[in-house]
Order: sequence, then C-alpha cells, then structure tokens
Amino acid sequence: MSDTTTRINEKEREQTEEEIDEQEAAEDELTCPECGGRLAADTEHGETVCMDCGLVVETDEIDRGPEWRAFDSAERDQKSRVGAPTTNMMHDKGLSTNIGWQNKDAYGNALSSRQRQKMQRLRTWNERFRTRDSKERNLKQALGEIDRMASALGLPDSVRETASVIYRRALDEDLLPGRSIEGVSTSALYAAARQAGTPRSLDEIATVSRVGKMELTRTYRYVVRELGLEIQPADPASYVPRFASDLDLSEESERRARQLLETAKDEGIISGKSPVGLAAAAVYAAALLTNEKVTQGAVSEVADISEVTIRNRYKELLEAEGDVMAA
Repeated sequence: MSDTTTRINEKEREQTEEEIDEQEAAEDELTCPECGGRLAADTEHGETVCMDCGLVVETDEIDRGPEWRAFDSAERDQKSRVGAPTTNMMHDKGLSTNIGWQNKDAYGNALSSRQRQKMQRLRTWNERFRTRDSKERNLKQALGEIDRMASALGLPDSVRETASVIYRRALDEDLLPGRSIEGVSTSALYAAARQAGTPRSLDEIATVSRVGKMELTRTYRYVVRELGLEIQPADPASYVPRFASDLDLSEESERRARQLLETAKDEGIISGKSPVGLAAAAVYAAALLTNEKVTQGAVSEVADISEVTIRNRYKELLEAEGDVMAA
C-alpha cells in the first residue's frame, strides 16, 4: 500500500472519529447527566429539566418569545410587532426604507441648516435607489395616479389594491406600449371598482383622470380583453346608497328605490340603459313616493347626469311599477 493511500485512510478515520465525537456530544446534551433520561425545556420558568428524575440541568435561559400574553388569535395578531404588511399599492411593495420629510431629530428638535441639506441629499439618493430602472419608475408613477384618483372618488383601500394588481399584470404582459400610463392606470381603477361592487360612472372617472373619456373607454376594453378580466355589468342598485347619502334621504327612500329597480329588472326594461341614469331616476321617484323634497336638478348634480335622462327613466320606472300593481 502506498504512502498516499495510507494518509487518505488515516484522514478518513480521523474525520469519522470526529463525527462520532460530535454525535455523542450532541446526545449528551439531550440526555440527563444523572440518569440518561430525556430533557425538556420549561419555557415558563426558563429551565431545562429531566423528564425522568426531575433534575434541573440548566436555569435562567433566555426567553426568546414575546413579552406579552394573548388569549386568542385576534389579540395575538393585534399585539404582534412585525412591521407594516407588504402592499401592492407601492411599487416596491413597501419593503424599502422611507426617509421622513420632517427636519427634526429623534428628540423633536429642529435640524441645523447643514444637517437639513444633508438630509435632503439623502432623500434624493434614497428616491433614486428605490426606482432602479424604467419599469419601476413607470410603476411608481402609475400607482401614484391610482392612489390620487381613488382618494378623489372616495374608493376604499381594497379597490386600490385590486387596481394595483391589475396594472402590474398589464405591465408584466407588455400591454403599455402605445398607450399612456394615465390611461392604463385609470382603466385598472375603473375595472377594480366594478369588480368590488362599488362602481363609479365613466363621467366621474373621467373627471378625476388626466385622459379623455374616449381614450379611457378604448383602453378599458383593451385591458379587460387582454387580461381576461371577468366583470359583470354594473348593477343600478349599487349606485343607490351613494346617491341617497349625498341627497340626505331616509332609509325608507333608499329601500323604495331598490324596489323600483327590482321591479324594472323583472319587467326587463333596464337592458341597454345606463345604470347611473336608472339609479338616479329610482332615487328621485322614491323620494317623491315617500314625500321627501328633492329636485331633479339636485339629483342631476349628484349623479352627474342630465335632467332629461332622469325624467325619461323616471317615467319608465313608474310605468313598470304601475303595470305590476295593476296585474
């Protein structure tokens, strides 16, 4: 046998002996030094105890759990401190650091002129690092537009989150070339609002958007078709609570408006008509039926629809109601 083979065998034997020693040391740590029984950690008292003979092997262990107690899952989630959750409403999902705009230190004292200049420079570089390429800059601008329009329309965070996901999908599937960022982001918000059952009319969306109504409708159809979004036709009844609230109408009027729309739906007269116009007419008719003073002008202003449309739909709703009553 050569010297090289002998050295290799000796080295393998030494490694095997070291592994055996480590395994035996690990087993010794897990067994009681007195009786060889199984050890268990008592987290309540910070001790390691033998389960067989009761010997306390180690005391004053570090408790790595929380310093608070919770008695149910809701309380545990409320007390846990793990930072802000990730969100699709930010281009980096909220995982980056944000430097505050207040020029104050940790004690609330104002910064000196030199420190303010330094912090402003840090903010500038921080913004540059947060958007590393054109795709992230595009996403940041679009999500800012979605947040601005949603705030102006009073839409909840769930709708903003859905709109952000739709825009991200459009960006990933390369639907933006040839279309404006504002147009696609507005279309995403309009689609998200309809999916969530809190729709806004095209006129309302176009009012807060930076694109025209024609471009908005064209881009919306394209995004829905390419992404395969399942969006049901807008239900006129979904507009009623908002219109009734803006006009300070009672719950009885709101309930009556829903009944008028339900009757019209059963009679089949709502097909092909604007859901906003039907909802506005139902609210106006319900207010008159419940002896509440509301003018067509006030309803027109709230619903952003012409008085002529309200009068035409109003007559149709009352005729459908009369036909059902006569039958």
